[in-house]
Amino acid sequence: MKLTLVIGASLKPSRYSNLAIHRLVQNNIEVKAIGLREGTVAGISIVKEKIPFDDIHTITLYLNASRQKEYYDYIISLNPKRVVFNPGTENIELYSLLKEHNIDFEEACTLVLLGTNQY
Repeated sequence: MKLTLVIGASLKPSRYSNLAIHRLVQNNIEVKAIGLREGTVAGISIVKEKIPFDDIHTITLYLNASRQKEYYDYIISLNPKRVVFNPGTENIELYSLLKEHNIDFEEACTLVLLGTNQY
């Protein structure tokens, strides 16, 4: 099971993070979500706190590089197998930190990965 954490989750149906949560759930992937506002998307609770989740396989980012800074230590502490940088979230500084901690990452679109069975 590839437990996935969506960082930058949005309650707005038009946002890619929202679509990704729906698609992950449809693909029977367990999802946790962190966003600016608490609420529920596709039965998944969005929380605001940086909860120390166990066994996160993938973190998929929906925050631009400047907004990611406050999550650096949190992401490293979760020790995920990989971090997916969706379009618009590319971040060379975070790539370096992930490399130092032997955490894989890729620039990709979660929706495309799911749609092409590459997730």
